[in-house]
Amino acid sequence: MSTIEAFGEKIINNLEKVIVGKHQSLELIVIGLLCEGHILIEDVPGVGKTMLARSLARSLDCVFNRIQFTPDMLPSDVTGVSIYNQQKKKFEFRAGPIVGQIILADEINRATPKTQAALLEAMEERQITVDGITHRLPQPFMVLATQNPIEYEGTFPLPEAQLDRFLLRMRLGYPNITDEIRIMDDQRLQHPIEALKPVVKLKEILQAMNVVRKIHISNPIKRYIVELSTRTRHSPDVYLGASPRGSLSLARAGQAKAALMGRDHVIPDDIKSLAVPVLGHRIIVSPAARLRDLSSDKIVQEILLSTPAPGGAFTADSRKK
Repeated sequence: MSTIEAFGEKIINNLEKVIVGKHQSLELIVIGLLCEGHILIEDVPGVGKTMLARSLARSLDCVFNRIQFTPDMLPSDVTGVSIYNQQKKKFEFRAGPIVGQIILADEINRATPKTQAALLEAMEERQITVDGITHRLPQPFMVLATQNPIEYEGTFPLPEAQLDRFLLRMRLGYPNITDEIRIMDDQRLQHPIEALKPVVKLKEILQAMNVVRKIHISNPIKRYIVELSTRTRHSPDVYLGASPRGSLSLARAGQAKAALMGRDHVIPDDIKSLAVPVLGHRIIVSPAARLRDLSSDKIVQEILLSTPAPGGAFTADSRKK
């Protein structure tokens, strides 16, 4: 697993040239990449959401496209359109910005539900259908979406089906005083992103993804994951709990976390550290809990505290004994 550890360090070290003092957030980005999962970056303006997505794209030898969502966008502005070629006398498909490898969906909640729905097929099935013809998307395919949770005027909240397709939700938060001074110094003459170069090739990314899929998850860990998801469905503070996709996402993210830590098996601490970013956006808080100012993240944290973690050995060798 040292190869995955080195792979993650290369990307994180490169991203830290631009995004200062956010090591844990950058680790989540790499976990999303290793799982080929989509990430929702939700935070206030000015903390580096868009810059993080652009920095990741520059760090990878991949095709990067940016979609700046606005209320007047149409689904065809995302997926593409078929145009009639008079010389060849046939329709030709002109791909939209969704046809790429690393996609920045900037301010995704500013698009209408009709336009947001254009992402559903792409995010889940890695393909788009235009005029009845299906087009496969390149591999890897990863959507990094940003949204501002504070400003609601002129925005359209993401539906549950859309949120459920994101592997995890993350927040950057404000930097501390020392980091903010460093950011000012780093950007005095030129923005650091201008000097950012790719540090991993496409072949390395695909190889790392294949290795992560083979990370061992023992039966007690699987049961622990499912129990966490099940408890979100039965909590009196939750109107709608995490779906089975949430359990799958937590397992996949746990595999990536274990690989980044240099292990060939998942342990309970991997799951605990990822439960909030993976499950938090998948549950709908009940109206009564909202009145008590109870957030989905707090509910997941309470479930973690009340759910006993499994003990024992979790390696593949222990199963054979």
